[in-house]
Amino acid sequence: MTHVLCFLAISAAIFVASGSEAQTVAGDTFADGNDGAKVHVASKYVCPAKIGSFERDAAGESDPGTGSDFCAYAALDGVYGTIRLVPLRGAYDAKESLADDFAEQEGVGAKKIYESQTAVAMPHGPPVPIYTRTYETAKLEDLHYRVEFTGAAIGNWAVETTTEFAEPRDLPEAESFLRAVYEAAQNEIPARP
Repeated sequence: MTHVLCFLAISAAIFVASGSEAQTVAGDTFADGNDGAKVHVASKYVCPAKIGSFERDAAGESDPGTGSDFCAYAALDGVYGTIRLVPLRGAYDAKESLADDFAEQEGVGAKKIYESQTAVAMPHGPPVPIYTRTYETAKLEDLHYRVEFTGAAIGNWAVETTTEFAEPRDLPEAESFLRAVYEAAQNEIPARP
């Protein structure tokens, strides 16, 4: 028995030292990509280490019940962005999908200040129809603190974002983050068959 245990320990050490351990464990939703990126295994969406001034600080499973996963980013001065990837099982309704997020904002006293369904022009490919709802969470001197939710169906996935920022100071960063997310989704997520 001792010989068997020694053999297993030595075999495991050789396996790990050889660098042939798996990059993705069964059940992992993200695999390691180039330059510190995390690649969402199911949708092929790439969450880079950085999007503009935003640095990724987490990636993982968001809701096992719906199969949704997320990448979270932060920038200086309390600017945050989260990307949620939700598999579609029919037609996508952004309002319905984001309803719990809206209820949470309204529950803490945030005011809905903007709602729209628009098509955002992309440098490559057709415009992406995106639903947007923005809440004001606080106002201090000349800064308005916002939480913006967006959602769009791309391929067989809903790509949703939540961005927290202060307007007007962080508006260019927030807009740049949003455009980068949907441009990448359009380029990386396969079209519906």
